[in-house]
Amino acid sequence: MRSYSRIAVISSLLSLVTPGSAAAQSIYPEKPIRMVLGFGTGGPQDTVARLLGQKFTEAWGKPVVIDNATGAGGAIAAGRVAKAAPDGYTLGLMTDASLVISPSLRQVAYDPTKDFAPVSQVTLSPIMLVVHDAVPATSVSELVALAKAQPGALSFASAGIGSTTHMAAELFKSVAGIDIWHVPYKGVGVGLALTDLLGGRVTMAFSPLTSALPVVREGKLRAIAVTTLRRSSVVRDVPTIAESGYEGFEVALSYGLFAPAKTPAEIVRKLHLETGKALALPELRARLADLGLEGVGSSPDKYAAFIRSEIPKWAKVIADAGIKSN
Repeated sequence: MRSYSRIAVISSLLSLVTPGSAAAQSIYPEKPIRMVLGFGTGGPQDTVARLLGQKFTEAWGKPVVIDNATGAGGAIAAGRVAKAAPDGYTLGLMTDASLVISPSLRQVAYDPTKDFAPVSQVTLSPIMLVVHDAVPATSVSELVALAKAQPGALSFASAGIGSTTHMAAELFKSVAGIDIWHVPYKGVGVGLALTDLLGGRVTMAFSPLTSALPVVREGKLRAIAVTTLRRSSVVRDVPTIAESGYEGFEVALSYGLFAPAKTPAEIVRKLHLETGKALALPELRARLADLGLEGVGSSPDKYAAFIRSEIPKWAKVIADAGIKSN
């Protein structure tokens, strides 16, 4: 009996160091981590990745290498993450658009609900509806009335076909029952869109808050509304579209952290906990606020449920509007 007990104890101890066991995974990470992004350097997504990566490095002593894999609205980056080894050493900081919009617009090399292990929704930011000062509208209702009085005459700029800013405008067109035409800025994105809006060449823009906020604060553009359900803590005086007569209207720009599917649950949990710790730091929250972003830190299950719920919502908007990827 004693001999059997000793064997059992030894077997238990050996199991603690068996590769793939929870104990072996607890020493993760043992080497650098690659974080893949769908957009270039210098933008808000890149900044968030570097801020989060720095906190991971401080916590674990291993570098986080940022890989900017641009193109196809983030779908190229998502494809790289989906095909990576599920060992926690390739992660994706992705926009929700690459998972919930892109699959309804183009052929993608991944299944958004099967090929990823969501870690956490990291940040959330409204899209801001802005107009040129010459536009005689100071509220959503006035802008809708103006559009209905001139069907097809008003234009809106976005960061490109299939972008979240484009989808926000299409949803707004649908719920408000207005006819406004799309001016996409593929490649150059929202920067030139705002430049043309400032020059009066387009009527309005659905712009990331991070991009529109500086020119709104300078008084060069007028903020009409934000697209989240509740007002942004960054611009509390700007109403939401939902409270302006379109109950339930909700669109947000979101960055989320993902690992490849089948990544061990212990590694996903460790990444989630460290993400939450980082987002709780006052200095990081202040830095995000400067960018017009709010830290989230949702659980993997909650984030996965959010992704699943958004896919049919945007598939319907795309189908109803007849949007085709270019």
